[in-house]
Amino acid sequence: MKNKVWALGLASVMIMGLTACGAKEEVKPTNATSASPKSETAASSNPSASPASAVNASRKISYLGKEYVVPAKAEKIVIAGSIESMEDALVLGVKPTGASTVGGKFPPMFAKITQGVEGIGEKSQPNIEAILKLKPDVILSSTKFPAEAIEKLSKVATTIPVSHISTDWETNLNLLGEIAGKQEEAKKSLQSYKDELKVLKEKIGPVLKDKKVLAIRVRAGSMFIYPADVFFNPSIYAELGATVPEEVKQAKAQQLISMEKLSEINPDFLFVQFSEEENKDTPKIFDELKSNPIWKSINANKSGNLYTNLVDPIAQGGTAYSKISFLEAVKNSKLVQTK
Repeated sequence: MKNKVWALGLASVMIMGLTACGAKEEVKPTNATSASPKSETAASSNPSASPASAVNASRKISYLGKEYVVPAKAEKIVIAGSIESMEDALVLGVKPTGASTVGGKFPPMFAKITQGVEGIGEKSQPNIEAILKLKPDVILSSTKFPAEAIEKLSKVATTIPVSHISTDWETNLNLLGEIAGKQEEAKKSLQSYKDELKVLKEKIGPVLKDKKVLAIRVRAGSMFIYPADVFFNPSIYAELGATVPEEVKQAKAQQLISMEKLSEINPDFLFVQFSEEENKDTPKIFDELKSNPIWKSINANKSGNLYTNLVDPIAQGGTAYSKISFLEAVKNSKLVQTK
């Protein structure tokens, strides 16, 4: 009872302090992340435990080599900055208590899980005060966040930095499944994807053989490519069997690509992701690209194998939702019939 009163008093002080000094003010520690491992699964190991004990019981979750203590029943999940976790929530049908917005609103692709959900600031700048008011059981942040940002979130509740690396997609889905009690749904989704991938690869393998395949994203008025293990690249190369271009092999992170370099690569198949939200200062850039003579001369364009926004442009590429959506889109496109 003392902890509850103490936490309530702290929340009041925090809210007043943040109102006066702004949301960047560091949050003071709460008991949200200090649950002792000794208390975990207390209710399940003690048949005579009271209902109150069951509510306060905690458990440990292992994720990417680290352990996190979360409530035995995590009902209030806040997703702060992790679009990957939002996509996983779509797959598992998990509705967060609070989540980050993009341009002040939730992207339409998340409509199924954001009705009535509280916005807690932009994906790159979560509002600590707004999160504190929601009293979350666990916060899912992003590995893109600096350490100091994750530390501030951890003082509100157990915070798990969710990987933005594409190769961690299965681990990420299973993490949310474990937190939300949807392990079986996660297992079924993964198996279904792998079964469909096997069938599609047999069809599309001969189509992509000895062809140049590239995926680019248009952001801030420029074109970018990514390493082989980022964006939609794992789906294209590792899973569907396309050969990795040298330029993709050499990319260490998001890398700018010029129109001249794109022409030099001259892909036979080109996947383009373009979002107006990511090109607010250059809203006409994609129209300009499409009218460029070099763009028109690319093999993929001339053969009708240039695919724009095959999936929602907000999709991160390296998540269960992105991969499932991409696979479905490819399966229903003319690409599998290309000779």
